[in-house]
Amino acid sequence: MDLVERLGLERPVVQAGMGGGLATAELAAAVSSAGGLGTVGLMPPRLLQAELRAASSRVAPRPVAANLIVPFMRSGHVEAIIGGGAKLAVLSFGFRPAAVAALRHAGVVVLHQVGTVTEARRALGDGADGLIAQGMQAGGHLVGVEPTLDFLPRALEAAGGRPVLAAGGIHDRTTAAAAMSAGAAAVVGGTRFLLTDECHAHLRYKQRVCGASRTIVTTLFGLGWPLRHRVVPNAATERWLRSGREPAWMRYVCSASGVLGRLVPMDAVSSLAATRVPWMPPSAAPVLAGQPEGAVDLGPLYAGECARHIDAVVPAGVAVAALDPG
Repeated sequence: MDLVERLGLERPVVQAGMGGGLATAELAAAVSSAGGLGTVGLMPPRLLQAELRAASSRVAPRPVAANLIVPFMRSGHVEAIIGGGAKLAVLSFGFRPAAVAALRHAGVVVLHQVGTVTEARRALGDGADGLIAQGMQAGGHLVGVEPTLDFLPRALEAAGGRPVLAAGGIHDRTTAAAAMSAGAAAVVGGTRFLLTDECHAHLRYKQRVCGASRTIVTTLFGLGWPLRHRVVPNAATERWLRSGREPAWMRYVCSASGVLGRLVPMDAVSSLAATRVPWMPPSAAPVLAGQPEGAVDLGPLYAGECARHIDAVVPAGVAVAALDPG
């Protein structure tokens, strides 16, 4: 399957589905309007469907995608994607074969983001149409364990001719062209699209990420979701990671808290995140526009290693053009 041709994309550029309110209809529509594939990030089902409909109505007949974080999926998410008119869905950080089957039955293309060959084979066995191969340079939630261009050939071999997209470290035309030359069907950008006018990240968050000289990988922001995350350091990491790693008790709490992500309503998570306090272990919820300025030092500043190479917040259409290997 030629994914770019099937979706009718003008450019082989996909915007990562940054969840928690970062990537809404505004960003997804701007990316799709510029010839790439815009993605609405995970949010409660009713809101996800509304945002997908809003984005699709702005760009039709161009496609819009949806992102699903498996540990936070609820019963209505698959129906929301189908009802919202998404042409493609990305599953990450877990497996849900029944959801894959339902989406494909409705004509939605399904990609699964993976970081190892074992995960790739599991995803394809579940029926995924293709893969997103995430490298360890990626920002935010990490499954990648090796550099993108090292993992990509193994993912392509496992895919057996099905499309594989490259994610992690893609920030300009040169890095995109390198991934495409190595066999990627398209490239996925996260940090480059975080730093756009249409992304709903807090302005101070964007300012901290622009040109950031350092990122760290930590499980600090894993309360309710015990996963590694790549972030730009802030006061939260300085407070809780004084020895360079999480205290033993915090690692235990995060590891044991995975059930919370499956049980706590998404609306409640968003409400709690908006009232962050310094003495509470940080949650995975991103720092959004409209939240108090102090939230930038209490929540995760998700960003990839490539943040050091990005020095400006630009319109999403400009970011799409910058990533087009052309």
